[in-house]
Amino acid sequence: MEPTSRAGDGGRERPVPPPRQVLADTVYEAIKSMVMDHEIAPGARVGIDALARALEVSPTPVREALARLESDGLVVKRSQAGYRATELLTSPGLEELFEMRLLLEPRAAALAAQHADEARLDRLEQLQEAMRSLPGSGDRYAVYRDFAALDQRFHETVAEAAGSPLLCDAVERLHAHLHIFRLSSIPGAGEPTHAEHDRIVRAVLRRSPDRAAEAMTEHLERSLARQRGRRAGGD
Repeated sequence: MEPTSRAGDGGRERPVPPPRQVLADTVYEAIKSMVMDHEIAPGARVGIDALARALEVSPTPVREALARLESDGLVVKRSQAGYRATELLTSPGLEELFEMRLLLEPRAAALAAQHADEARLDRLEQLQEAMRSLPGSGDRYAVYRDFAALDQRFHETVAEAAGSPLLCDAVERLHAHLHIFRLSSIPGAGEPTHAEHDRIVRAVLRRSPDRAAEAMTEHLERSLARQRGRRAGGD
């Protein structure tokens, strides 16, 4: 029988994640933090046994975590050579990624303004509100991890609200590449991101496709400018 808990749920029973899944998620987040913080340097070999010893776990959850990180684009597996952290992508790669986002996401925002149902509209507002209480940058991935996850979910929810599965899938695939740049931590990025998201949400709520597309375009262009500034500063 599946374990349940009543805490924090108005007395109703809700499933408790099995211990094995909790361990797998914990190991995944720990290794992801090492990659994002460059404790495992870009291009460096990732040793399963060494990680298992460092995290005081068996090799099995480490292997599972590395398989997930491979799908995230943060590690690569080569035959007979094991895992390595992916190299950081180049500045031209960053420009190309945002060029593709600028082709797809403003269109997604415009369609969301036309087709979003009430549940998706509520979700956009909830995500935006949740991000306000979180730090948008920090010296360590653990500091800004939740903000970055909600930011990605915000953009994906806009794409889902567009009502085009192919467009949504394309946006989600592009977002997967953001991990490879280790882009999330830019000092002072939180406030402008909030303001830019607010404009997107207002335009979608007002059912204004043109304004929604303009707001998304502005957000992506400013986000790219922040990334360029970080790279120019040698961060």
